[in-house]
Amino acid sequence: MGKKTPLHDLHVSLGAKMVDFGGWDMPITYGSQIEEHHQVRNDAGMFDVSHMTIVDIRGKPARDFLQHLLANDVAKLRDRGKALYSCMLDEQGGVVDDLIVYYLDDDFYRMVINAGTTEKDLAWLNIQATGFEVDIRPRKDFAMIAVQGPRAREKADRVLGEMATELKDLGVFFMHDYGDMAVSRTGYTGEDGYEIMLPEDNASTLWLQLLEAEIKPCGLGARDTLRLEAGMNLYGADMDETVTPLESALGWTIAWDPADRDFVGRQALQAQREQGVKKKLVGLLLEDKGVLRNHQKVLVDGQEVGEITSGSFAPTLGKSIAFARVDAGIGEHCQVQVRNKQLNARVVKPPFARNGKACL
Repeated sequence: MGKKTPLHDLHVSLGAKMVDFGGWDMPITYGSQIEEHHQVRNDAGMFDVSHMTIVDIRGKPARDFLQHLLANDVAKLRDRGKALYSCMLDEQGGVVDDLIVYYLDDDFYRMVINAGTTEKDLAWLNIQATGFEVDIRPRKDFAMIAVQGPRAREKADRVLGEMATELKDLGVFFMHDYGDMAVSRTGYTGEDGYEIMLPEDNASTLWLQLLEAEIKPCGLGARDTLRLEAGMNLYGADMDETVTPLESALGWTIAWDPADRDFVGRQALQAQREQGVKKKLVGLLLEDKGVLRNHQKVLVDGQEVGEITSGSFAPTLGKSIAFARVDAGIGEHCQVQVRNKQLNARVVKPPFARNGKACL
């Protein structure tokens, strides 16, 4: 039995199928993964993401610390509440984790890190904090609920009441911090919506209120197909310490300027950029009948050129899609080894689908 979120008993009572995910007992589906996927693309669904870890970083050197720690540059965050997506790297440029960081004040930043990497991340944060007088505090007292879909904000606002007035003008990738609760316009589905952070004792009440507002509960199975369609990497599948952002279609998250900002992993990334990347992450769209799965081999003219890192049937497209790490010189077409067959696929640039519509 894994760790349990504050919403665990509610998931069970609602008939969710529970599975182990990063050491947590989490709902994979409440019945039909495909129906939950379409619910988010077309209306509004909600996910328990309380297994993820919220980390508050406080202190006068907080910005300097994060500029040293992250490949992206928090100095870009000039408006309170603004969020930034970044990778946290080791000295070799490998991805320790990917995360979102929020600027809440000059001496107060908030990060959300992945569940399965929490202990490793916190140890790395504390090592890198040497020489910086910052307080690093995991908010284990907080739960988090993601409400996603084209009608997510409209329906959630009915529950949030007076707070909804302040959220009306909340920009994409911004957070409004209420002290004991925070609402950010972020997500992992390619749809609009909120991620709501609140004390764990209040999570069940909010979940039931959102349920009454006709926001349907969804499991991690639908969350995975939604993020894949939206072109969003999954840590541990599409990147980890063995690859760099340049090999993971995340070069856009590296802030090379200012040139004198010496973040962890910068020298290794610069060397790789100068030498040229030998492998890259691409999207695949299956042209034949079948389903793409993780670790299937990618071939060109019978020669192996890489493998799938994330693959699935895409409900929005009605076709199978994947991310694959392949030779940098791959062309527009390839084959995928599926059992004893070589199926034809097209090399494409993600996203595959966002905002309720196919992008290809």
